[in-house]
Amino acid sequence: MVSSVFVQVGLILGLASVFGLIARALHQPLIVAFIAIGILLGPSALGLVVPSNEIELFARLGIALLLFVVGLKLDLHVIRTVGPVALASGLGQVFFTSVLGYLISIALGMTPVVAIYVAVALTFSSTIIIVKLLSDKREVDTLHGRIAIGFLIVQDIVVVLVMISLTAFGGVDDDVSLGTEALSILLKGAGMLLCVYLLMRFVLPLLLPRLAQSSELLLLFSLTMAILGGAAGDMLGFSKEVGAFLAGVSLASTPYREQIAARLVSLRDFLLLFFFIELGASIDLSSLGYQLGSALLLSVFVLVGNPIIVMTIMGAMGYRKRTGFLAGLTVAQISEFSLVLAALGLSLGHIDESTVGLIALVGLITISVSTYMILFSHSLYARLAPYLSIFEKRRPERELQDEGEPVAAPDVVVVGLGRYGRTVAERLAAAGYRLLAVDIDPAKLELYHGAPLCVAYGDAADPEFLSSLALDRASWIVCTVRDGPMIRMLLTSLDDLGHRAKLAMAAPDGTAAEQLKTAGVDLVLTPYGDAAEAATQRLLMELPAASGESSADGFEKS
Repeated sequence: MVSSVFVQVGLILGLASVFGLIARALHQPLIVAFIAIGILLGPSALGLVVPSNEIELFARLGIALLLFVVGLKLDLHVIRTVGPVALASGLGQVFFTSVLGYLISIALGMTPVVAIYVAVALTFSSTIIIVKLLSDKREVDTLHGRIAIGFLIVQDIVVVLVMISLTAFGGVDDDVSLGTEALSILLKGAGMLLCVYLLMRFVLPLLLPRLAQSSELLLLFSLTMAILGGAAGDMLGFSKEVGAFLAGVSLASTPYREQIAARLVSLRDFLLLFFFIELGASIDLSSLGYQLGSALLLSVFVLVGNPIIVMTIMGAMGYRKRTGFLAGLTVAQISEFSLVLAALGLSLGHIDESTVGLIALVGLITISVSTYMILFSHSLYARLAPYLSIFEKRRPERELQDEGEPVAAPDVVVVGLGRYGRTVAERLAAAGYRLLAVDIDPAKLELYHGAPLCVAYGDAADPEFLSSLALDRASWIVCTVRDGPMIRMLLTSLDDLGHRAKLAMAAPDGTAAEQLKTAGVDLVLTPYGDAAEAATQRLLMELPAASGESSADGFEKS
């Protein structure tokens, strides 16, 4: 065993990089590699790393940030846009998976409490993994993509409610009546929600515009909110995770949420590495042998049963078998929240380490297999389509209705709202193009508050932030920022995202203009020799006919 925590962390990070490269080559999520590293380094294998206070602290911070980002991205508008299907398929899948999973677990000889934990763990699917896979396939804005994200949000809400219930009632003393404890929980919960409302209503609207003038200060404040929210939840008898989630919800309605989330994602993933390492290190390899049969049976249920449940619900609601199949594949794995739930049950004394190991083994199997199922979903559907007609009505009226509502997206994305960029944006908007303007200066965006111009606060050179924008359907991306390093970062990020839009870039000088042409930029603007009005005319000559009468049609401020 390595005694130095510093050396342990270095060893973990080194192996994480190696195993991460292998996972990427196999098109596997990094979570699989991280759990494997924990098992390899843990006491039951090489014995080089044992869970310590420092690693446990990193793990708890990672979980708090995970819930904070989930709360931050809690977009109820997504649920509203896909209508009842998100709630029906989300809640229906959670209910039926829990019931059937419980019956299977009881048949495998588990006690009722353990069976409940296993059954509930089987219901949650990984929002992080699914959104990443759908983004890579450019299917986030498709009908099945929107439905999948909608019921994943429903699942996230359910898992938070489950954790609230477990942490609140899990430690109830025998001397305290259940009614008294329930009343105490309701009062505490109401107090937390009231604090969140007061923050959203009176404090954050005044504070955030000032903080946003410095991206570093905004990041620091966001981390403070996440940690203090977690601490408040823990002090009130809920959990750190629930408190962090509500802290994220308090910022979810602000125009800065995408920028905050983009900045926190890398830190969240870094800290979550230690949670998965800690989880893997706690798994006893000797117990996995006799659990393999149970894990395979439960994995088959998740890989096959969960998609069938979703297809049945969506078919009954009037969706085509193709849409139901593609959306159903997104629930064919268990989530990182399933592992968080298992760790919570272990800390409360409800389940033992062998049950945690079983859930982790099911996670490894289902995440690995379902990744390939989603990557090759269209090929799978082509083979299985003749057998899926039982999941489709003769006339899929619901889908025909939804297909009549086009997904909102801008025609042009303008990066930078300085004097030059502002003129370009306003002239394009006046010409009838749907426009999204992006800037990292909140003072510039505030000028368009309430105006018919959609704006987004964030760093356009950040690939995480760019991936949150509707770039797939934009015909042009216009960058009016004359900053060489920023332009290079933006080009690299767009290339990594595989964008299809044409590019117009403002060059700071003649040398840069030649470099941009060499880099394949479609239209190079020269602000010092090209007035904004003239630049706009050049763009209008290149752009297709405007698809709308106003840039505000069909989408909202971010």
